[in-house]
Amino acid sequence: MRSRSRPAAAAVPARLRSPLVVLLAALVAASAVLLGGAGSAEAAGYRYWSFWQGNGENWEYATQGPALLRPDDGSVQGFRFAVSEDAGEAAQPRRAPDFGAVCAGTPAKDGAKRVALVIDPGTAADAPGGEEPPAPRAACAQVAPDASSAEALAAVAKPLRYDGSAMLCAISGYPKAGCGEQVSGDAGSAKPSAPAGAASPVKTTGEGGDADGGPSAGLLVGLGAILLLGVAAVVQARRRR
Repeated sequence: MRSRSRPAAAAVPARLRSPLVVLLAALVAASAVLLGGAGSAEAAGYRYWSFWQGNGENWEYATQGPALLRPDDGSVQGFRFAVSEDAGEAAQPRRAPDFGAVCAGTPAKDGAKRVALVIDPGTAADAPGGEEPPAPRAACAQVAPDASSAEALAAVAKPLRYDGSAMLCAISGYPKAGCGEQVSGDAGSAKPSAPAGAASPVKTTGEGGDADGGPSAGLLVGLGAILLLGVAAVVQARRRR
């Protein structure tokens, strides 16, 4: 005798089909909401002085802080105050790195080196509340041959202000307060981490996402819990048939 296969439509009793469809739809909707929330977290921006080196034609983001870097005679260093997400997005100084133009009026001297400094306090949109950025300027520092970029900057742009981790916070007294504070995004407070403002800001974890932009462990646990509840509901429904 040939066995008759059960019709596909009978795999799930008719009285359970509608509840199961509703449950599955709810699970899909919940997953979409959670995952959508993970991808929509706004990236954090930070207000800080970034540090640059001129290569003769363009600006390059410095890989060392000004307290560590010891520029050669004829070097051009740049500082730009702006709100930036990270080093790749940081705003550059708005003046070209032209050593000749900056140090034309400063003759060479034995036992000293000349370092051209471009200081760009940025725009009003980048300024902390209640402060107005000073005009951009350039200066030629004549310092000892072994002087660091920070020492060259101090020779022409005092007062400087640093925080406890040696991050550069203010040049010529601007800004009056604050140091690498977060100004946008939904992450917790953080600041650029590096000696004297050379490195990019730390990418903090926003709600619903990790530092690389993927779902966080908490999100995945919550999603797993929803799926387990759904499976349990299906099993319970089948037992009642």
